[in-house]
Amino acid sequence: MITVSIHDVSPAFEREIDDALSACAKVDAKPALLVVPNFHGKWPLDRYPAFVDRLRDLSMAGHEIILHGFFHASEGGSFFAQKIASAGEAEFADLSRDEGERRIDDGMKMLADLGLPPAGFIAPAWRMARWVLPALATRGFRYAEDHLHVYDPSSGKRRRSLVLNFASRTPARLWSSVAFVRAATPLRRVMRTRIAIHPGDMRSDFLRGEVGRVLRKSRGFVSAAALVA
Repeated sequence: MITVSIHDVSPAFEREIDDALSACAKVDAKPALLVVPNFHGKWPLDRYPAFVDRLRDLSMAGHEIILHGFFHASEGGSFFAQKIASAGEAEFADLSRDEGERRIDDGMKMLADLGLPPAGFIAPAWRMARWVLPALATRGFRYAEDHLHVYDPSSGKRRRSLVLNFASRTPARLWSSVAFVRAATPLRRVMRTRIAIHPGDMRSDFLRGEVGRVLRKSRGFVSAAALVA
């Protein structure tokens, strides 16, 4: 079972998202859209009605809408989560429960008010504190992820899952991630697998080619929610 998602869906990356959607359309994939309500506090979704209309059309066409944090940025926290695992974007790795639940609720409300009720929640950088899954369960979420597993918070189900994604922050990360994805792609035949596309993947011909390659090798896509069923 294999699914595709586009991360960091925000008006900040409109061109890159269009390019990612085009790449997915070539293999008849309908990627889940990981929507950030207010990317870095500078791109509030409700101020971009044309972009919201496009997301609503995609949702009606069968693309799952996933709440992807609220700001996709952290004000601090552990060195590993914020400097090693992400570039200061692991928003839900170190938040207090009160503040984190407020952001989840605000994000749910914004998306619902815009006609984009989320089918799941994925924390930025796949890093989430222990309280996140119980908080999602109380809100009825049926899908969540970290780097190793997919979850149904409401039922408590957990399934191991492989992630294929590229890291373009430094040359070393880029080449190591490309090597990993090329080596791990055959495992899609025996493991639940997620292909995660980020806006940065669409900014170079090389990475666009790598995304296209892994998509072409991975036909027969399912919804994100199906991975945990």
